[in-house]
Amino acid sequence: MQLYNYFRSSASFRVRIALEIKGLGYDYIPVHLVKGEHRDPAYLERVGDALVPTLVTDGGTALSQSMAIIEYLEDTHPTPALLPSTPLARARVRALAQMVACDIHPINNLRVLKYLVHELKVTEDAKTAWYRHWVRSGLEAFERQLQLLSDERTSQGLAPSVLCWGDTPTLADCCLVPQIFNAQRFNVDLGGLPLTMGAFEACMALPAFQRAQPSACPDNEA
Repeated sequence: MQLYNYFRSSASFRVRIALEIKGLGYDYIPVHLVKGEHRDPAYLERVGDALVPTLVTDGGTALSQSMAIIEYLEDTHPTPALLPSTPLARARVRALAQMVACDIHPINNLRVLKYLVHELKVTEDAKTAWYRHWVRSGLEAFERQLQLLSDERTSQGLAPSVLCWGDTPTLADCCLVPQIFNAQRFNVDLGGLPLTMGAFEACMALPAFQRAQPSACPDNEA
């Protein structure tokens, strides 16, 4: 497989985590978003949209959108699983993942921030305030959801979660960790989020997450 990605892209990071957890090898092909390499006609012809990541399967099919890519990997390489075995638990994990991928990330990714500055003439300080507000409010909602799930697990006699759900990485962890990395880059206040940050720290103690992090990427820029 080939993965077209950018080391700092949250969506790319999600897919790298999933590939590492499942022990799947791939060729790393960097696409520098800041330099506009995602708008190269040759890339657009292959993927159809100017985004990363793109996963090219062993059969040569190009897949876009990180969540769809991870679900494809889950379907084709089900062990170790990134989704729990029961329908209810799977829905819980998907909901957590989508809180990040659908609510927090889309309004704070690079192209949105660039539009705020270049087209709407927002100042750098205002752009940063925008980012911090939406990330912080989104993570506060994520924390509340983790607390509700913790209460639910307790009522069912289940052990407390070490990660987002249980003690093995799930789709939710694949989404949370990159979001926290980006939040740290923008100096978002991450205090008062004990369950969220506990899950993040537990994830980052695992080799798969360490291998997938931006500093481990060949195109990493300090």
